[in-house]
Amino acid sequence: MVTLLLLALGLVLLIAGAEGLVRGASRLALQVGISPLIIGLTVVAFGTSAPELVVSIKAALDDQAGIAIGNVVGSNIFNVLFILGISALIVPLAVAQQLIRLDIPLMIGISLLMLLLALDGSIGRLDGGLLFLGLVVYTGFLLWQGRRQSEPAETEVSESARSHWGIDVLFVAGGLAMLVAGSRLFVDAAVVLATWLGVSEQVIGLTVVAAGTSLPEVVTSIVAALRGQRDIAVGNVVGSNIFNLLGVLGLAGLIAPAGIAVTDAMLSLDIPVMLAVAVACLPICFTASAINRWEGAVLLGYYVAYTAYLILAATQHDALAGFSTLMLYFVLPITGLTLTVLAVPELRRTTKRA
Repeated sequence: MVTLLLLALGLVLLIAGAEGLVRGASRLALQVGISPLIIGLTVVAFGTSAPELVVSIKAALDDQAGIAIGNVVGSNIFNVLFILGISALIVPLAVAQQLIRLDIPLMIGISLLMLLLALDGSIGRLDGGLLFLGLVVYTGFLLWQGRRQSEPAETEVSESARSHWGIDVLFVAGGLAMLVAGSRLFVDAAVVLATWLGVSEQVIGLTVVAAGTSLPEVVTSIVAALRGQRDIAVGNVVGSNIFNLLGVLGLAGLIAPAGIAVTDAMLSLDIPVMLAVAVACLPICFTASAINRWEGAVLLGYYVAYTAYLILAATQHDALAGFSTLMLYFVLPITGLTLTVLAVPELRRTTKRA
C-alpha cells in the first residue's frame, strides 16, 4: 500500500511539474514570436518529455538499464498509439505539411538509427553523444525556421506577456523541482512493485513507467485538440518522440557508467515495434493530411494489443502463442494493406498537383 501511494504521489508531482514547466516555457517562447507548430515540436514536446528525461537519467545512474531504455521505447509507442489514438477519437486531428515532409520522416530515421546503434547490445557514450548532437542540430534548425515564419499576431501576444516573465520563470523552476522529486518517488516505487510482482524492470519500464511519464503528453494533446490547437496536439507527440530518442536516450547513454544494456527481447520485439509505429504514422497522416476517428481507433486498439502481449509474455500465459499468431498473420497484414490502399491514391493526387 505504501509503495502504491508513493507511485501515485510521484505521478502527481510529475504531472504538476510538467504542467508548470510547459506553461512557463510556452509563454516565454511566445515572447520571441515562435509559431504554434514550432512551439509544439520544441517547448511543449520537450517540456512534456521532461519526466522521461529525469526518470531515464536517474535509472541510468542507478544502473537500472531496463527502466532507462524501456521508458524511452515504451513512451514512444504509447505516444503514437495511445495519445494520437485517443486524441483523434475525441477530435479528428489535422496534420501540418511540415510534419509529413520533415518531422515524421525524421522520427522514422532516428528510430532506425537507434535500432542500428543498439545492435551491439548497448547504447554507450559514443552512441549517446551522437544522439544528443542530433538534438542540438534539430532544435537549432526548428528555432531558426520558427523565427523566419513568425507571424505578427504572435508578436502582439508576446508584448502582452512580457510583464509576466518573472512568474513564467518561477513556473519553469518550480516545474523542474517537482519533476525531479516526482521521478525519484516514481522510479523507486516502480522497481519495488516490479520486484514484488516478479515482473522484469524492462516490462515495468515499457508499461507503467512509460505510460506514467507520458501522462503530461496525454493531457497536453487532448486539451490542445479540444481547443482547436491541432498543430500542437500532433506536433507534441512527434516532437516528444524525437526528443525521447535524441535527448533522453542520448543523455542517459552519455552519463550511464557502463552504458545502457539492450536485451535481446528489446532488440527482437520492442524496438522494432517502436520503429513500425513510427513508420505507420506516415501513411496515416498522409491521407487527407489528417488522423480520422477510425484511424485513432486502430491506433488505440494496437496499444491495447501490445500491452496485452507484454502481460501474457511476462506471465508465460498459455494464450500467448495463439495471440501472437493472430497478430502476426492476420491483424498486421490487414492493417498494412488498408493503409497502403488509402495512401496510394493520395500519393497520386499529390503527384498530379505537383
